[in-house]
Amino acid sequence: MEKIQHNYVKANGLNHHVAEIGTGQSVVVFLHGFPEIWYSWRHQMIAVANAGYRAIAPDWRGYGLSDPPPEPEKASSGDFITDLLGILDALAIPKVFIVGKDFGARPAFFFALLYPERVLGVATLGIPFVPPGPITYNKSLPEGFYISRWKEPGRAEADFGRLDAKTVVRNVYILFSKTEIPIAREDQEIMDMVESSTPLPPWFTEEDLEAYGALYEKSGFRTALKVPYRSFDEEFNLPDTKVEVPSLLIMGEKDYCFKFPGMEDYIRSGQVKSFVPNLEITYLPEGTHFVQEQFPDRVNELLLSFLNKHS
Repeated sequence: MEKIQHNYVKANGLNHHVAEIGTGQSVVVFLHGFPEIWYSWRHQMIAVANAGYRAIAPDWRGYGLSDPPPEPEKASSGDFITDLLGILDALAIPKVFIVGKDFGARPAFFFALLYPERVLGVATLGIPFVPPGPITYNKSLPEGFYISRWKEPGRAEADFGRLDAKTVVRNVYILFSKTEIPIAREDQEIMDMVESSTPLPPWFTEEDLEAYGALYEKSGFRTALKVPYRSFDEEFNLPDTKVEVPSLLIMGEKDYCFKFPGMEDYIRSGQVKSFVPNLEITYLPEGTHFVQEQFPDRVNELLLSFLNKHS
């Protein structure tokens, strides 16, 4: 960890925190999800750097050590895509592999559609390519579905606001590590679904939680609630919806996202390959939503195999 360098890159008027390690000519950019941050890629960054690649992991705008946007409630996924372009331009990096986790999969794939000449390949963890359009999971899930709750302005703010940032991250990590979709009772808030005595997942230490807590203490959750949870219906002017670059999907078979209505069939039937024809899919039988932290050695092995094959 001590070899990872931390810098700030100016892009689109904001200072973006970028963690970096390695000096190779081939560059791998890691895009985090929620409630993650650059730190969630610590194992992968060191592994790819040791294999001769340059690893870069930014905090999205409004997350961690990056500047917040002037109006967090107006942040968009499109901003995140232009930020990624600005960071690469500022660092004079012409082409990259992109690795995206959770909602980071969306900007990873959409960046590849908008700027195919800048992308060598895309790997995503937990979320496949999904074409742009309204998210409809909430229509077939109960009112207490966590995304439905977090989309509601003010509700998550009030729920999270009762706790410190570290406890919010702790609770979300515990909930998202389960095999069931987080759905609260009508008389219950999402944070109340986790008892204070519930232990952390065995692969997630108190030291890890401290690191996440400090970063979210700095940034808060205003931007995080807007992107992704209140920007799913955003419109994109994509030139195409077929991702032609080589791609890899690593899917934990105990990831609760697998239980989103239609998700497992979309992946297992191969329907996803109608959008991403050059897609390899690997399933981790015991993998949950955080496979890169739960099984870092296996994920590193899969990523390096993919990178080496397409470099």
